[in-house]
Amino acid sequence: MGELVKLDSDLARIFEQLGAPPLWGREPGFPTLIRIILEQQVSLASAQAAFNKLLNAATPLTSQGFLKFDDLELKQIGFSRQKANYSRGLARDLLEGRLDLNELMNWDDDDVRRELLRVKGIGHWSADIYLLMALRRPDVWPSGDLALATAVQKVKQLEAIPSHDQLEKMSLPWRPWRAVAARMFWHYYLSTPNRVHRQSGQKLFRKSGQISD
Repeated sequence: MGELVKLDSDLARIFEQLGAPPLWGREPGFPTLIRIILEQQVSLASAQAAFNKLLNAATPLTSQGFLKFDDLELKQIGFSRQKANYSRGLARDLLEGRLDLNELMNWDDDDVRRELLRVKGIGHWSADIYLLMALRRPDVWPSGDLALATAVQKVKQLEAIPSHDQLEKMSLPWRPWRAVAARMFWHYYLSTPNRVHRQSGQKLFRKSGQISD
């Protein structure tokens, strides 16, 4: 964080005002990917409520146990039909050996991202959040995240929310600590009064034909 503060006066100001950001770490594994799927396109509060209901219904939460829930049970927990299908597909991929989350811990960022993108329902935003929060990779920059883009706009005093390409270009000076920079911007976003109450999970950029992010 010290290097970022030296490199960027705006990040230095956030640090001076708010201190170090929370880590927002999550345990690698199936439950965290389910939580990320729940967070797609909804507020974090709504996703957290559904995830808590799921944990109350299935502890420990495993891929095999998840497949025992029927459509009605998942709907009552808070899953849309699409998210239920995505989550079941993920569970089957794990059970049938098409995905090994333990192996991912030793892979580099690009290989992890490619592997996760093979799973239906896991797009670029979801893969980046898993890399950043679960695997705690230092140089992940989830440029499709609305809260991140909104915070960058406010901190950098831009006229409009930056595009995906603009965010990518702006992030280059913060390498190889872009995940730390993202946490600092999220910290600012969550500490700003009257913010739009949608945090990570809201995606800015969607291409026709994409099934998730």
